[in-house]
Amino acid sequence: MSGASFAVRNVTAVLPDALLENAVVVVEDGVIVDVSQRAAPPNAVDGNGAYCLPGLVDTHNDGLEREVMPRPSTRVPVEFALRAFESRIRAAGITTLFHGISWENDSKWNRTVELAKEFSLHIADYRESDSSLIDHRLLHRLDARDGDGSDALRTYLEDVGAPHDFGGDTPLVSFEDHTPGQGQYTDRSGLVRYLMGTRGLSAEQAEVEVENTFLEREAKKHYRSAALSWIVNSADRGQIRLIGHDLATTAEVEEAAEWGAHIAEFPTTIEAARLSRERELRIVCGAPNVMRGGSHSGNVGALELVRNALCDGLCSDYLPYSMIESVPILVKEGACTLPRAVRLVTRGPAVSVGLEDRGLIAKGMRGDLVLARIGERTAQVLAVLTSQARASLVTA
Repeated sequence: MSGASFAVRNVTAVLPDALLENAVVVVEDGVIVDVSQRAAPPNAVDGNGAYCLPGLVDTHNDGLEREVMPRPSTRVPVEFALRAFESRIRAAGITTLFHGISWENDSKWNRTVELAKEFSLHIADYRESDSSLIDHRLLHRLDARDGDGSDALRTYLEDVGAPHDFGGDTPLVSFEDHTPGQGQYTDRSGLVRYLMGTRGLSAEQAEVEVENTFLEREAKKHYRSAALSWIVNSADRGQIRLIGHDLATTAEVEEAAEWGAHIAEFPTTIEAARLSRERELRIVCGAPNVMRGGSHSGNVGALELVRNALCDGLCSDYLPYSMIESVPILVKEGACTLPRAVRLVTRGPAVSVGLEDRGLIAKGMRGDLVLARIGERTAQVLAVLTSQARASLVTA
C-alpha cells in the first residue's frame, strides 16, 4: 500500500441497505473505486471475516477540554492533548470528528473565550498539517447568555471567513441556553441530581447551586437577545449551520426553525422530536443514551426516537466508544437493522453537517474504513484505514 490507495478483502461490507459477504473494497487516491466480490488486488489487507464499515462521523464531542485538563489545575499543552485525544478517537472508529468548543467564561468548567480561540486555531492548524490522522473539524458551542462568548465567537468567525453555501465547510454553531428550568433540565431536579453526582454536593447544597445559577443567568438574559440578532442573520446568509440544542417543547422547536436552524440536537421529548421532523430539522441524538438504555437526566430515550424514525444520526457527546457500541445494541433491541444502525453513526451524521462525500461504502465515497467485530451487544474496532495520504493504514 502506498499513500491513500489500498484494498481490503475477506470482509462483510455494510452497505447502505444490505450486507455483502466475502467483499473486496478498493480505495484509490482516497476514494472508494470498487466494492464487489471480485478477486482482490495482491496487496489487499485480509479482514479475516470482520465487518467493514464506513469511518464513523462524530458531530459533537467535548473531550478535548478534558484532555487538556486531565486533573484540576493540571494543564498539558494543546498540541499534546490533541494528538493524544486523536489516538483515542481513532481507536473508537471515528474518522471525522467535530470538537465541541465552548465559547464562554465559566470558571466551574475551566472554560474561557481565550481558551476557545486557542483550541480552534490549534485544531485548524493540525487539520492542515501532515501529522493529523483523521479529519478534525469544529463545533462552536455558544452560551446564549455569555456576552464575552458571543462577541469572541462573532469576531473569530469574521476573521476566518465563512462560505455561503451551507456546505461541509460552513461553520457549525450550536446556540445553547443551559439556564435551569428549560432545555435538558426542564425539570430542575435532574440538574440537582447531576450536581450531587459530579461535584459531591448534598441535596441542599445542589438546590442552592441551581437557584443561584438561575438567578445569575436571569440577570444576563439581555445577552441572549443580542447574540440572537447576529446568529439569525448569519444563519440566513449561509455563514453558519445552526443547531438548536436540547429542544424540549414545541415552542422551542418552532423558535429554532424561525432562527434558521438546520439541526435539532438532543431533543428532550418525543413531542419536540416529532415537530423537528415536521419542520425538516435533522435530529441528532446521543450514543451514550443508546448505550446506557436511557437519558442520564430523565429525558426521552434515544432508542425510542430511533424506533419511531425520529433520529437521523448519533454523536458521542462525551463518550467516544459509545458510537460503535450503540450499533449492536440498536439491533439487539429491535430498534433497527444493522445497515441502518451503521448509517446512524456514519452517513446520517455526515449528511446532517453537509459532508456529502462520506459515510457510505460505495463508489465515489471518501475512503475511510473501519474493520470491526460486532457481537450481540458489544463491538470491537480492529483497524482503521483512512483516505488521507499520510495515513494509509492505521491500526486501532
